[in-house]
Amino acid sequence: METIEVPAGHGRAFHVGEGGRFRIITPKGQQSADFFAFCADDIDDCLSPHHSWMPTRSLHPRVGDTFLSRRRQSMVDFVEDGADGLHDFIIAPCDAIRYEQFGVPDHRSCIGNLEEAMAELGYEVPASPLAVNFFTNTTVEEGFMFDTPKAPVAKPGGYVVLEARMDLICAVSSCPYDLAGPGWAINAPGGPTEIVVELL
Repeated sequence: METIEVPAGHGRAFHVGEGGRFRIITPKGQQSADFFAFCADDIDDCLSPHHSWMPTRSLHPRVGDTFLSRRRQSMVDFVEDGADGLHDFIIAPCDAIRYEQFGVPDHRSCIGNLEEAMAELGYEVPASPLAVNFFTNTTVEEGFMFDTPKAPVAKPGGYVVLEARMDLICAVSSCPYDLAGPGWAINAPGGPTEIVVELL
C-alpha cells in the first residue's frame, strides 16, 4: 500500500489504474478534501459533479454512486463511506478570484493546489475543473444551502474508499479555506489540516 500525505492547505496528484482502489482520510477530522479526477488518456475529460448527481437525484455522494465525467463516462465508484455521508456535490472549488474578492489575493486555493500538483506530474489543468467535496457538511432546504451545524463535524479518521472505472489521474486538495464568514465553516477552526490518501 502506498501512502500519500497531502499537507494542510496543499494538494497532491497521483495515478490510479482501472480497477484500482484508494482511500481518502481526514486524520484530524473537520477538513474538507476537494477530489478531482481526469481521464488519463484525455485530461480534458474530467470529473463532473453536475453530471454525477443527475442519475441519482442526490446532491450528496453516497455509497453505490458512480461519478461521471463531463462526457458522461463512468470514472469512479464510491465503494465505502467511513465519514457518515458528510460529502458535497455543490460547492465549486475555491480559486484565486474568490480570494481576491474576499480581499486576500495571495491566499492558497484548491484550484491553485490542483494546478501545482498536476504540474508536478507534467500536466496542464483544463479550464474550470470541478471537484467532489468529501467531508464537507452541507444541507439544502427549500432551495437554499446551509451549513448545519455551523461547525464542520467530520470525525477524526473519517474516510472514503473509491474505485477507478478507467485509468485516471486524480488529485486531492486539503482545502485551505480558513476565512470567517456567515454560514461558511468549511474547515475546523484554527486552519486547515492534512489529508491522507492510501493507494490500496
